Amino acid sequence: MEPLLLVLLVALLGGALLWWRRERAAREARNLADVQADARRWYERLGGQVMNLSGEEAAVRQALADAAERYHAAGSQLEQARSITQYRLARETAVEGLTYIRAARLALGIDPGPPLPPLVAASGAGELTVPRQVEVQGQTFKAGPQPGQDTPYYYPGGRVRGRPVPAGWYSTPWWRTALGAGVGVLGGMLIADALFSPSFGDPGYDAAAAGGFDDPGDVGADLGGGEFGGDFGGGDLGGDFGGGDF
Repeated sequence: MEPLLLVLLVALLGGALLWWRRERAAREARNLADVQADARRWYERLGGQVMNLSGEEAAVRQALADAAERYHAAGSQLEQARSITQYRLARETAVEGLTYIRAARLALGIDPGPPLPPLVAASGAGELTVPRQVEVQGQTFKAGPQPGQDTPYYYPGGRVRGRPVPAGWYSTPWWRTALGAGVGVLGGMLIADALFSPSFGDPGYDAAAAGGFDDPGDVGADLGGGEFGGDFGGGDLGGDFGGGDF
């Protein structure tokens, strides 16, 4: 009897293990399908807005151009995505594009639409609520909460070389230069130091927090930890998939 009981026990354990593996695989497949559908939903919503909006003002044109760039980047990400983390990144890029759409609608003076999910990359960056103007190396740089002829470049908030940069409108996209190398980095960070000095009393932006350099890997951790870095290269939100200025 003992050998028979042992065989039955092994068979039961083997069956339970097989059932558990199938259930786990089915659950993972459902989760992947849900995340994929969510990413595609935001991507399609972005595409509809990109196709239907237009404007002649510099701020509108620039915001729509940035939205279109995110649309194409999100499409490329969706084509290559195979994991939950990759689909989440595509969703983040699409939602980022919609923040530019929202900015363009505000610049057009029309209803910006319903609120968007917060961007992972913009967490803790805050937003500008008062205008700013500084002189850096003989040049004037402006920033503020509203678009204008002097501030046509919208930034949805994020980190530039680890420094939180608040959402708002800027006179020049200095963060793109700061993401480069050499003199551009120095110039970009000098602008950041001047624009976000604690001497500005802006309740919408935590200048004290921006005085230091946070770990840029925090964003990657929020989007999937080590898998994010491994799938997309480095700790930035760019890598092989592109997807923004972060």
